[in-house]
Amino acid sequence: MKDQSSIHQQVQSLCDCYATTDPLKEMSEIARTPESREAALKWIALAVLHGITSNAEKISLVSTKDGKTRVTAEYRTAELPSPGADVGRKVVEAIREMTHIEKDKEKVALAFGFRNNSMELKIKARHDGDDDRITISFPEN
Repeated sequence: MKDQSSIHQQVQSLCDCYATTDPLKEMSEIARTPESREAALKWIALAVLHGITSNAEKISLVSTKDGKTRVTAEYRTAELPSPGADVGRKVVEAIREMTHIEKDKEKVALAFGFRNNSMELKIKARHDGDDDRITISFPEN
């Protein structure tokens, strides 16, 4: 039976599933997995978990036309594990689908909850040429 839940619900479920893991360790393993929507959703969930547990201000993913994907977090400048080029493109697609962002440059608020937590994430997407940037901003504690 096919999962009928929305992409938003799937990511929240994965957050609940991985809440007791080390998000950075799990994120670093995704680049070695086959390109799939599931890998992209898992990476999004782990990025959100990392942002919450590490008190991040924001996490940005940049997917470039030359096939590279770079991820940074702002709480202190740090490179986070990249999901790899293929999964990185799927992450951009999944976040745009989850937030219904269709324009080249747009900001939206995303209500997000798992376990006993709920918050409003700010999602910013920008498409410039063949490069895509997705930024997840976390609320202040």
